[in-house]
Amino acid sequence: MSELLRLENVFAGYGEAVVLEGISFSMEEGDSLALLGRNGMGKTTLLSTLMGAARHHSGALHFSGQDLAVVPAHGRAHLGLGWVPQERDIFPSLTVEENLTVVSRPGHWNLQRVYEMFPRLNERRANMGNQLSGGEQQMLAMGRALMLNPKLLLLDEPLEGLAPLIVQELLAIIQQLTEESGMAVILVEQHARQILPLTRQALVLERGRAVYLGESATLRDDRELLDSWLACGTTPAAH
Repeated sequence: MSELLRLENVFAGYGEAVVLEGISFSMEEGDSLALLGRNGMGKTTLLSTLMGAARHHSGALHFSGQDLAVVPAHGRAHLGLGWVPQERDIFPSLTVEENLTVVSRPGHWNLQRVYEMFPRLNERRANMGNQLSGGEQQMLAMGRALMLNPKLLLLDEPLEGLAPLIVQELLAIIQQLTEESGMAVILVEQHARQILPLTRQALVLERGRAVYLGESATLRDDRELLDSWLACGTTPAAH
């Protein structure tokens, strides 16, 4: 596999405020990364930096062989980045099918494949976005991002606030995406133990700095270390 994404000593934030400090990691094509940390530690800022919604102060951002820092925000989807933000940002006055097709690009993911992945969307294809449940809106946001046929899919807390049955359904879908799609995925989620089995590597942020970068399985099996970073308590030294 060839390298898809590389960050080297990245500092980023909003305006003059620096949130991320010295972030470095890389991903290959088809790779998967769990992005972890308590609330307010910089996870969403990292995704926003990749998408051009946060300010990149310094450091190298390379995606698919290009300098991502010079690509305007509106051009990053065309470059191959797909983003499912926490807010979902679906179009409430468009039907499910219109939401899916309004931003679609040619490729593996088309309406048929998205409907196969999310049968609920097929059943509700004529419903307006604001007529869907929270879980269905999350599925629509994910389906719409897939219709862009991205090389890298960014999922920002896709399980937040959803019923347990919907969570299990989405976890199965995310596992299928990380294991079978050939598409790279960065997954932000508060419930680390749910997503670490689905990803190859993990990055833990603490106050904007990386305190762990390594195999997801290693972190998953070290309960004490995982709890020290993601539950209340003292932060251990960086690994």
